[in-house]
Amino acid sequence: MLFLVTDTSGKDGIVGLVRAGDAASVDRLDVVQEVPLAGGTFSAQLIPQIPVMLHKHKVPKADIDAFIVVSGPGSFTGLRVGLAAIKGLAEILQKPIVPVSLLEALAPYSRMISAVHDASPGVTAFRYAVALDAGRGEVYVGQYEISSTKAEKTPPQPLGESLFTFDDLAALLESGAAHWISTPDPVIFDALASRMSDSRRRFVRRNLRRPGIAEIATVGWGKLKAGETVSPDQLEANYIRRSHAQLFCKPASS
Repeated sequence: MLFLVTDTSGKDGIVGLVRAGDAASVDRLDVVQEVPLAGGTFSAQLIPQIPVMLHKHKVPKADIDAFIVVSGPGSFTGLRVGLAAIKGLAEILQKPIVPVSLLEALAPYSRMISAVHDASPGVTAFRYAVALDAGRGEVYVGQYEISSTKAEKTPPQPLGESLFTFDDLAALLESGAAHWISTPDPVIFDALASRMSDSRRRFVRRNLRRPGIAEIATVGWGKLKAGETVSPDQLEANYIRRSHAQLFCKPASS
């Protein structure tokens, strides 16, 4: 299967082609090509880049089996441009769309084994958070849970996405509601470091990068196999707004 994958949620974007493995290696994904999109010019770059990629790899547009698109959180303008382009292409080609949260794509690569090893005896489920800069002192936060007794490839279970302040996010870790927090953004790492106690500061992790085509496609491929697709008229941007009640405001019981 061949996927067109796009992300226009950030200051810069990406578009790429990804091919799924054959029957003998159905879970294998190969990035055919990944092309960066300069911020502020998504509307001028995204659509022209797609036929260039297809022509380069001698792939007819009808061979695209599905569209995997980052639906948020992120820039209002960037998401609007990117999603509109995918809606149009999917409508023309009559192919499914798989929306992926960028937080979902970040979560599987945010495991922190040291935190698991330091946990109290008998604790088998670990909650953690991944965070992306939302600007104006706010943070997009996805909360997830993993089990220490399951295989490493078992996907983390989503627990919710919310908009936090830096103080909210620091409190999430200080309270024990999250065992660790991972972020690719220096501004979040620095803000948390100044708000954390010495004992908890080491559970803030920044050795990550913003998800690329491979990470986004991996999450999208899993959702496609599970039948989690939408039609063009169902595709909506996931901007994330502050919820009325923050999840996990208390430490998880062991």
